[in-house]
Amino acid sequence: MPSFLDFEKPIAELQARIDELRETAADGSVDITTEIGRLQGKSDKLLKDTFAKLTPWQKTQVARHPERPHFKDYVAGLFEEFVPLAGDRAFADDQAIIGGFATFRGRRMVVLGHEKGSDTTSRLRHNFGMGKPEGYRKAIRLVELADRFGLPVVTLVDTSGAFPGIQAEERGQAEAIARSTQACLAAGVPVVSAIVGEGGSGGAVALAAGNRVLMFEHAVYSVISPEGCASILWRTADKAAEAAEAMRITAQDLKSFGVIDTIVSEPLGGAHRDPAKAIGALGDAVVASLDALAGLPPAALRSDRRAKFLAMGRL
Repeated sequence: MPSFLDFEKPIAELQARIDELRETAADGSVDITTEIGRLQGKSDKLLKDTFAKLTPWQKTQVARHPERPHFKDYVAGLFEEFVPLAGDRAFADDQAIIGGFATFRGRRMVVLGHEKGSDTTSRLRHNFGMGKPEGYRKAIRLVELADRFGLPVVTLVDTSGAFPGIQAEERGQAEAIARSTQACLAAGVPVVSAIVGEGGSGGAVALAAGNRVLMFEHAVYSVISPEGCASILWRTADKAAEAAEAMRITAQDLKSFGVIDTIVSEPLGGAHRDPAKAIGALGDAVVASLDALAGLPPAALRSDRRAKFLAMGRL
């Protein structure tokens, strides 16, 4: 069973009751199949109704769910022959951003993205998906390699933002993010980006400047986290829910603004409830985007990207 979020408490209580009944019926002395079925139907309806009207803050919580699929899960579920490439050839290898050559449904390509980690040890190793300058310079190296060999690029974005530590600033964090964004915009090959969880600030944009930007229906994408916005505007993170509402960070809002191109449906209750189904849905959306871009010359791909991003915010 998945971990339940705060707003899912009524669903969690129903599931707990169902589990108790199943344990009671395990010895076969009492037949309560009908009652279990009734409660399960009630639980399923409650889950559907709850996720049909999530607030932006609730979507933020779903996007951050610790059991949501991460970069390594997508690589394992979608890509064959993944060959990771390490290091930025200048300072170090940043494990918050991983990438390399891969085969995807018969196509050779470069895939890269943020990795948050799945337990305490791996989260520390991957710095919770918060890239440092060497991570973004590794991304630049991989995008330029893809361009040199004529390979499409797929990026998977899932970060609360680039690492804000003093060491990262000393090594040129802002410059690395800007040049990573520039590399994606300048590539003469198709670039398809997907916001699979959190898309936070420049740390997300640096890998999301693609010809096509996909986004899971319960993912979020914004210039700052709701807590950060609330801390600036109201001097308290307690108003994060209000900030999330005002910032228009959901896939549905961003699609209407033209910031993203496609909303990818998630399994009922979020991608963490059925990771395999979510990963497959993303794969289908990536294929559709690559097919739409196939055959376009480098100049057309660059022009397409330029027009897309210059149109954002235009009334």
